[in-house]
Amino acid sequence: MANSAQAKKRAKQAESARARNASQRSAMRTAVKKVLHAIHAQDQFSANEAFKQASRLLDRSARKGLIHKNKAARLKSRINTKIKAISA
Repeated sequence: MANSAQAKKRAKQAESARARNASQRSAMRTAVKKVLHAIHAQDQFSANEAFKQASRLLDRSARKGLIHKNKAARLKSRINTKIKAISA
């Protein structure tokens, strides 16, 4: 347990950052799942719309350090490949 005022403040800041990161990570994962469900349903229009939203969230997560930039790029590439496959 934190004893000094500084340690108490850092613990409080860490907890608020953890909650914020968890929320943003959950929103990002949900957006990716929406794209994958649309792809599974062979719905190209909704897959493209969901991909735009997921792409923004992935880029934002990478920019803020929530995930690595290469992971964001890899996920976007894989999803985009799947979308192109259902359009063909």
